[in-house]
Amino acid sequence: METIKTRKTIRKYSQREVSDQLLERLLEEAERTPTMGNLQLYSVVVTRSKEGKKALAPAHFNQPMVEEAPVVLTICADFRRTTVWADNRKATPGYDNFLSFINAATDALLYTQTFCNLAEAEGLGTCFLGTTVYMPQLIIDTLHLPRLVFPVATITLGWPDESPALSDRLPLRAIIHHEHFEDYTPEKINDFYADKEALEENCHFIEINQKETLAQVFTDLRYTKKDNEAMSRGMLDALKAQGFLE
Repeated sequence: METIKTRKTIRKYSQREVSDQLLERLLEEAERTPTMGNLQLYSVVVTRSKEGKKALAPAHFNQPMVEEAPVVLTICADFRRTTVWADNRKATPGYDNFLSFINAATDALLYTQTFCNLAEAEGLGTCFLGTTVYMPQLIIDTLHLPRLVFPVATITLGWPDESPALSDRLPLRAIIHHEHFEDYTPEKINDFYADKEALEENCHFIEINQKETLAQVFTDLRYTKKDNEAMSRGMLDALKAQGFLE
C-alpha cells in the first residue's frame, strides 16, 4: 500500500465536511480487521458536536486538533456488549478480569489501525492521540462509559489542511530479531539511533532544552518517571472502577 509509505500525522484540518456516509462506510469496512474469537471487543464513540469536543479536550491536554477536527473518534475496549449478550442467552460470562481487558484492548487497537489505513487511503488525515490512556477516568465520565468499557485510543479525523514532513523511523534492523531475541549492545544502539540523533530538529530539541542527549529530552521532559507512575496509578484506578481489576 503506497499510502502507508507516505502517511503523515495530521493535526490541522480544513473546514470541509466529513460526510456521515463516508464515515460510516469506513467504520464498517474496518470491521473486517482481525478480532479475538470473532467477538469484536471494541466500540467507537463518534463526537462531532462543538460541545462534545470541548468536553473531551481537557483529557487530551487541550491539544487544538481535538476541538478543531471535524470528527473525534474514541475507540474503546468493550467487553460489556459480549457480557450483556451472554447474560441474555443463559450463559455465564467471566470477563471482569485483566486478561479480558488485554484481549479487548488488542481488538480495539487493531480496529483503530485498520480504520486509519482506510481513512488515509481516502485522502483523510488522522492523528492518533496517545493521551487517551493518560487520564482515562475523565474520558469515561465525559462519554458515560459503563462497566467493562474502557477508552484505549482517540483519533482526530478530517481533510488535511497541512502537509508536514515525514517523521523519521528507526531502520528495520533495529526492530527485527531472527529466530530468537538478541539483546541490545551499546554498539547496536549507536547504530540504530545514529540517524535519528543526527537530525537537525532533534539536535535543536537537545539545545533548546539544555540537555546532553536526545534520550534525556524523552526521559527528563517528555515522558518522565514521575508522570508515568502517576498516570499508571490513575489507569489502574480506572480499570478497577470499570470492572477489569479487583
